[in-house]
Amino acid sequence: MSDSLTRQTCIPCSGKVPPASEAEVAELKPQIPDWDIISVEGIPQLQRVYHFSDFQTALGFTNKVGDLAEGEQHHPALLTEWGKVTVTWWTHALNGLHRNDFIMAAKTDKAAQGLTSDVMAPSHQAD
Repeated sequence: MSDSLTRQTCIPCSGKVPPASEAEVAELKPQIPDWDIISVEGIPQLQRVYHFSDFQTALGFTNKVGDLAEGEQHHPALLTEWGKVTVTWWTHALNGLHRNDFIMAAKTDKAAQGLTSDVMAPSHQAD
């Protein structure tokens, strides 16, 4: 995780600024090595799955990420399940990636410190 990214703040982003260039992505991506760049309907996005020991911890992490997002006015897609949370960052106004997404990915990693499980949580079935 990059401390330099976690110290940065997101800038307001409208559709008038360009998305991250290939060179910028090549510079920023190594700073968040556990994140994948995926494409959803042709839109590049950063995604990571975090694993937790139970649902309550996963939900607490989801709320922590939500608080970070509100503070920066930059919001992810969050999928909370038993034992895991999938976080996806991209800049909706650009239909792509911006430096803000890399900043928030690094801040998300920092928020997960001490909460995540090193092993995947077992499947949970409702009784």
